[in-house]
Amino acid sequence: MSTSPRLPDTLPRRWVVMGVSGSGKTTVGRILASRLGAQYAEGDDDHPRANIEKMAAGQPLTDEDRQGWLLKLQDRIRQSRQEDTALVLACSALKRRYRDLLREADAGLAFLHLDGERALIASRMRSRTGHFMPAALLDSQLRDLEPLQADEIGCRLDVFDAPETLVERLLRQYPNQ
Repeated sequence: MSTSPRLPDTLPRRWVVMGVSGSGKTTVGRILASRLGAQYAEGDDDHPRANIEKMAAGQPLTDEDRQGWLLKLQDRIRQSRQEDTALVLACSALKRRYRDLLREADAGLAFLHLDGERALIASRMRSRTGHFMPAALLDSQLRDLEPLQADEIGCRLDVFDAPETLVERLLRQYPNQ
């Protein structure tokens, strides 16, 4: 049985760009939003201060820590669906149950999973400045990561390629858009 996610025939209106910290969610998400004429939302902006402080101190978040944050993101997705606006949201969405919670707001929500080799992602994390997430938490995120399943709408792309290339690769799957 294949566990590869699937993409629908028509381009979804709402996307979550998911993956571990350092995978390029913000960069790819902004490019995708621009190409789609969609609103871009940075999921990290909705974290409560306590979550940011905890991660900055090198402590991984628990499911309980994430619950309120995920509900805020779910509300953002629901509002976009109700207003029939296009949205690209950057959010780690590491576990299936997190994605299920987000999908409750929009059954057609699609996920772009940015994935890649640990060494490359760790290198990116070490080289960036001004971000609260330390590279020391990468392994805990990789342990929590549950890949997209066959019944989830989305695809996985390797972050080895440039962000523009990743967006082009995704959009080429919808030639009539």
